[in-house]
Amino acid sequence: MSIQEVRDGKVVVGTMIRMVRNSAIVLVAANAGLDFVMFDMEHGAFNFETIADAASLARAKGIECFVRVPELSKGNVSRALDCGVTGVMVPMIRTANDAKLFAGWAKYAPIGERGLGGNGAHTEYHDEGSNSEAFMPSENARVLTIAQIELSEAIDNIDAIAAVDGIDALLIGPADLSNSLGVSGQFNHPKMDAAIQKVADAAKKHGKVFGFHAGDELVRKWIPEGLTLRMSLMDINLLLKGMQAITKLRD
Repeated sequence: MSIQEVRDGKVVVGTMIRMVRNSAIVLVAANAGLDFVMFDMEHGAFNFETIADAASLARAKGIECFVRVPELSKGNVSRALDCGVTGVMVPMIRTANDAKLFAGWAKYAPIGERGLGGNGAHTEYHDEGSNSEAFMPSENARVLTIAQIELSEAIDNIDAIAAVDGIDALLIGPADLSNSLGVSGQFNHPKMDAAIQKVADAAKKHGKVFGFHAGDELVRKWIPEGLTLRMSLMDINLLLKGMQAITKLRD
């Protein structure tokens, strides 16, 4: 899998990692056939050292390593990328200005103004950054920027958000979106359907990737609307389901 393939509409599947801090989790995911994992720094206890270790291992194994940063800030976005992740998701994007800030910190010139850190985890410790004229556009193409859409304000502004140069994907966070729309936990409510459809339409209109993070049933519901970035469950759910299966040995 390559990030360009994601932009070109290839279906990719992955899961979120919130609890497991052993970077070998990326090897387990790769062996299972997943295309990516996304480490959750918004709700998880990870630090950047953990992210850097996981990202380096993921690059060596050939699986993509993404991260959801805690909030929109230059330090979160650019530092995660310098740790070697190939995708960054920012939660609770509200406006086109939020999206422009995100893209500006994630992409090198001429799209944005990401600082050129020279060689490091993001160059796999090659001296690629020394030739910035060649390196910056190729690195921009390697990095997936994912705006998480989970607020009613974002739905109101979705066309302008989707139009921002340097934003690659729009990903629905259904739990917070349902809260914001006043229908908490009702993921199939007509208000949710209408809001998510607006995101799907905006993604299609502006050539962005349409993404979703939910359980399998809800993810499958939106596949006909062009959903290609598909993230299901997280490590906690997966471990719980596996352990619950063992309890059947009592029968």
